[in-house]
Amino acid sequence: MLRRVDLVHPLRCACGAVQGHIESPQVAGRAVCYCRDCQAFARFLERADTVLDARGGTEVVATRPRHVHFTQGVEQLRCMSLKPGGLLRWYTACCHTPIGNLPADPRVPYVGLVRTCLPGSKAELDAMFGPCEVAVNTQGASAPVRATPVATLFAVLKILRAAIPERLSGRYRQNPFRRADTGAPIVAPLVLSAEQRRTLRGEG
Repeated sequence: MLRRVDLVHPLRCACGAVQGHIESPQVAGRAVCYCRDCQAFARFLERADTVLDARGGTEVVATRPRHVHFTQGVEQLRCMSLKPGGLLRWYTACCHTPIGNLPADPRVPYVGLVRTCLPGSKAELDAMFGPCEVAVNTQGASAPVRATPVATLFAVLKILRAAIPERLSGRYRQNPFRRADTGAPIVAPLVLSAEQRRTLRGEG
């Protein structure tokens, strides 16, 4: 029987033009984010019905960028940000499948991959990445959601613990979403105006 460290999990967009995989699933974690910005991103893509759960949550798998590998369709990747200096939110031009969210700072070795680009049943994702037991930004949910402060703390500590050796070794530069020489995004991000952001967030 293969250990989880020996496994990879597929990654692909809805139409199949973009494909790849995630390696080392044992270092990944899962959470559901209920923030209004994640909801706005789903609306921007016109995919709220397939990305958001019944309470407005987006499930993400958090891992290190160097564990993400694209095998085809990189030219279809697009990037947007809801505000200057905000998260870099990646999606595909071909079918508007959300891929993942990166911090604006290239030195932070983190990517939150959106569940919709990770094929498989709940049981298959549980077996690969562990159960989804963390809920964050629950104040943005459209219905009451139980907060998970203890599980969230452990998840944050896990991310921070992984970030330190990545920074010290320079492996954070291994990032398929960024240029190796400069750290700049491989695609210039579309930055929305304040008015566009407010509209997508349902603020007017």
